[in-house]
Amino acid sequence: MNTNKLRAKMALYGDTGNILSEVLGISPQRFSAKINDNKAEFTQGEIQIIKDRYNLTAEEVDDIFFSKKVS
Repeated sequence: MNTNKLRAKMALYGDTGNILSEVLGISPQRFSAKINDNKAEFTQGEIQIIKDRYNLTAEEVDDIFFSKKVS
């Protein structure tokens, strides 16, 4: 996962981890585990919500969620 790219999109839209976790319906701690610790992965449903919220292209989704780069 490319955390830097997701954080950049979040910042562009004025979102914080707390805001996005609320949108996703998960706790801020769970969101933190998914974005920081790589102890959990985003579900397909969560990825779809993020894709829609930030108007991500298929390429951006691949770059953010399926990149081998670990940020």
